[in-house]
Amino acid sequence: MNHYDLIVIGAGPGGYMAALEAAKLGLSTAVVESREAGGTCLNRGCIPTKALLHAAQVYAEAKNGRASGVIAENLTLDLPAMFAHQQEITQKLSAGIEALFKKGKIALLRGQGTITGAGQLTVTDETGAVTPYTAERILIATGSVPALPPIPGLDLPGVLTSDDLLKGADRLYDSIVIIGGGVIGVEFATFYNQLGCKVTLVEGMDRILPGMDREISQNLALILKKQGIVIHTSAMVQQVEKTETGLAVAFIVKDQTTSVEGEVVLCAIGRWPNTNGLFGQGFSLAMEGRRIAVNDRFETSVPGIYAIGDVSSRVQLAHVATAQGLACVRQMAEKPDNTDLTLIPGCIYCRPEIASVGLTEAEAKEAGMNPKVGKSVLFSNARTLIGDLGRSFMKVVANGDTGAIIGAQLMCQNSTDMISQLTTAIANGMSPKQLLCFMRPHPTFEEALTEALEDLAAKLK
Repeated sequence: MNHYDLIVIGAGPGGYMAALEAAKLGLSTAVVESREAGGTCLNRGCIPTKALLHAAQVYAEAKNGRASGVIAENLTLDLPAMFAHQQEITQKLSAGIEALFKKGKIALLRGQGTITGAGQLTVTDETGAVTPYTAERILIATGSVPALPPIPGLDLPGVLTSDDLLKGADRLYDSIVIIGGGVIGVEFATFYNQLGCKVTLVEGMDRILPGMDREISQNLALILKKQGIVIHTSAMVQQVEKTETGLAVAFIVKDQTTSVEGEVVLCAIGRWPNTNGLFGQGFSLAMEGRRIAVNDRFETSVPGIYAIGDVSSRVQLAHVATAQGLACVRQMAEKPDNTDLTLIPGCIYCRPEIASVGLTEAEAKEAGMNPKVGKSVLFSNARTLIGDLGRSFMKVVANGDTGAIIGAQLMCQNSTDMISQLTTAIANGMSPKQLLCFMRPHPTFEEALTEALEDLAAKLK
């Protein structure tokens, strides 16, 4: 069969969930994928990174467990085994997606998908064989690739991307310089620091995690520095050079040129939409910079061709791609979709974890609102003290005029699992008093949220 109701290009979180939903709604569906099912998130991003962070945390806790009465003698680190465990997890999850495709009678077309016209594409397999296909609709879900800006020296051996690092290594680097203090940079800095590697972070903005609440950025910087990570902000990288012992990253801070050296360099300044090989000769779509331009139904400039996820979205997160994929397919099938696509939770898996949703106090002020903020610092939270997690806090933001919760910023362990209740509160226009109507279990990190909500409710009177 070479014709389908829907062909999805890309089997990442957006693509495979869209395909499963389409099949459920009765559309004959195929998915084109040149690599492993699951895309970047499962194979080269979210999942392997979190598996490695977990392993590094296990190692760090064993190494530093004396205060808790745990003394590990002759502790060793088996880095190849650590990466093998991570790869085993991703392979299991990838195989699970393929099993869902079979169950849903979704065709998995292995190879590079290239759109040649409206409703037309070819798939080139690993042997070079080209097979033409047609479809009523095509959904582009090709994701993104690590960004490599035109900085001299980024093509040197030893300059790596997150994809390169996640392939594994047979030994631990003595030192690493990370260019970029965003989510990717911070998580890899946490991983290598916990294993005992010397880590230097170089960020061009005035703080790490520049897109987040300023207090979170400042607090994390203090924690990372205490852990031994060297941080340079407002540092504009000029070049990377080879040295006798590794690589030197030269950057300018306050008109002064400085350099730091590491055995390897990680370029983690973000990701670019992946359109490599996507368009055939003579075919193109309207673009917004590097992103594919879409309307509010995710349709491109060519009717019948859609795009979701990192390839077209300003926000590059797996759960955003999934939500967009589901919404797009449901709209195709004229089915309702009530997901608020503007309310996007963000998570960072450092220690302690960080999670946020909605507006910060500063953003609310910029929007002309009258924000009120409730805050709880977890100095006396039992779970925080037990885990020795450093300064942790929760902030909840409300509209001072309406009393509705409009944002939350959490910096505490397990915050990534708690943020959804606040997302639900924002989506439903709930007030702090409504969230105070039920008890939170003790001892948990979550019970500190009650304190933040009580503080906020008092300020709204």
